[in-house]
Amino acid sequence: MHSTDPGSSGKSPAADSPLPGVALPAPAVPAPSVGPSLEEAGLLPLIDAAVLDELEDELAGTGLAQRFARDYAAMWDLRLARLGTAVDSQDEDSALDAVISLKISSAMVGGLRLARLAELLEGLIRQGDFAQGQAMMAGVARDGARTVSELQATYILEKG
Repeated sequence: MHSTDPGSSGKSPAADSPLPGVALPAPAVPAPSVGPSLEEAGLLPLIDAAVLDELEDELAGTGLAQRFARDYAAMWDLRLARLGTAVDSQDEDSALDAVISLKISSAMVGGLRLARLAELLEGLIRQGDFAQGQAMMAGVARDGARTVSELQATYILEKG
């Protein structure tokens, strides 16, 4: 007979609550998926000019913000190669160093999408999921190149 109590599953009481002093096992928690997060990252702008404007204001218009943006663009190929090598060789320490550097520097130049992708990749590296990390590298490379192109077109050349 099923209980009419809305909080009951209709199973035996032992299935709904542990016996005194007996804990139920924790439910299995699936590993986080980067699927929806990748889709959300794709909605972020490549460059948020307001971030660069704020950096320029903080540096009192000294030209350091533009120099930082130029250096960021010039270092893109090296950053990508370093990160790709570390992910391919499954070198967790080097991969974390490279991806955190990419995440922070991208955020500083307003590269919101690339910073978010780097954050997602960092999570995969920390989980030891290098297979999925390697699969993500194509998107990082694509959006990184697009970020650098937009940065050059909308900020470096415009301000230089």
